[in-house]
Formats: sequence, structure tokens, C-alpha cells
Amino acid sequence: MVEVVPAILVKSREELLECIARVRGSVSVVHIDMMDNEFVPNKTIGLESLAELPNGVSYEFHWMVKNPERWIAKINGNHLHLVHVETINKEKWGALKKICARSGCRLGLVLSPETTIEKLGPYIKDVSRVLVMAVHPGFYGQKYIPDVEKKIRALRAKFPKLEIEVDGGVSSETAGRACSAGANVLAAASAIYSARNPREAIKNISAAASAAKIVSGE
Repeated sequence: MVEVVPAILVKSREELLECIARVRGSVSVVHIDMMDNEFVPNKTIGLESLAELPNGVSYEFHWMVKNPERWIAKINGNHLHLVHVETINKEKWGALKKICARSGCRLGLVLSPETTIEKLGPYIKDVSRVLVMAVHPGFYGQKYIPDVEKKIRALRAKFPKLEIEVDGGVSSETAGRACSAGANVLAAASAIYSARNPREAIKNISAAASAAKIVSGE
């Protein structure tokens, strides 16, 4: 099974709540992009906008920030926190693990398009999910980069049971390609939220993914 996760990139709490409402009931997880205008040249909502998020869905946070440990330390709950491997070292990773041990959260890793899977080496044993960026982080509505499929295939071959999420340029046209390479989670933003009917767009992406030959590695 392939999971489709709506990805939200907004600059106000009102927009965030509206985006959640538009898909709640159609998905089990919502992906929230967080940017600090340091790691990437863009800024989204702040931590204050994440208070008392609606029930009925789970949340994963994609931290496109310079110091993810400072942000994640201020959020409680069993959320999935996706951290760019480009922003961490062993000391920061140790701090993140302690934060999650206290709050009950989970950690995942993110690879930007240029980052090789070898960068995951010291940390991969601690996570069950890796997110592969199919666009350059920081901007909305970019086109899917087909070259990342080589990275997805390499990850699937090396880690057969890993959850591999793809984010960026995911649509009903690209979902099959990502899944054929080995992805089993698809985060889609503009393909869902630019559609007249977001719920129908989710169904179309899911159908395209299901029609593809999904590579499990098992």
C-alpha cells in the first residue's frame, strides 16, 4: 500500500487550519512544512501556529530549518519529525534523540536532491523513514526531478523495509515513477491544494501509485 500525504506550506495559522480541514477525513496523516529563512530562503508559520492542532489526523513535520533541535524541543506529542541530514551532526542527533525520548515523538531523515545516501550512515539505524526530496527545498510548486529515482532505488535495495517518502512535484503524473523506484509514501502539495477538489486529487494520486509496479525490496 502507498500512503498519500497532503503537504502544507503556509504562512498563517488560518491557512493551516483551512488546509487541514480540506483533507481531513480523506487521509490519516498531514505533512506540515516548516521553514526558517536560514536553511532555505523562505519562511513559513512559526511554532505558535502549531498549538492545539485539529484532531482526526496525525501530523508529520518537515523541518527545513538550520537548528531543528531548537524547534522540536518545543513541541510535545507523538509526531513524526523529519529532519534534513544536511543540518545535523552526531551531537545534534544525540540531542534530538533525547528530546524524542522525553516527548514520545519519532524521528525521520530527509535528503535534499544533491545529498547522497551515504550521509545517512551514522543515523539510519535510529529511524524507520527517509524522505527523499524530488525538488530543492524551500519553494512551492516546483517540478519533479527524475534523477532522484536512482537514489530511491539505491535506498530500497539497501534498506528493504525502510519507509521511503518522496516529497516535491508529486502528482498523478509522477506518483507511478516514484513508487516504481521504491517509494511507499507520497507527499503532495500543489497537486492537491491547487486542485478544484483536493479529495479527488488525493484519490487520483493514490490510483496512479497503485497502478505502478511498487518495488518493495523484499
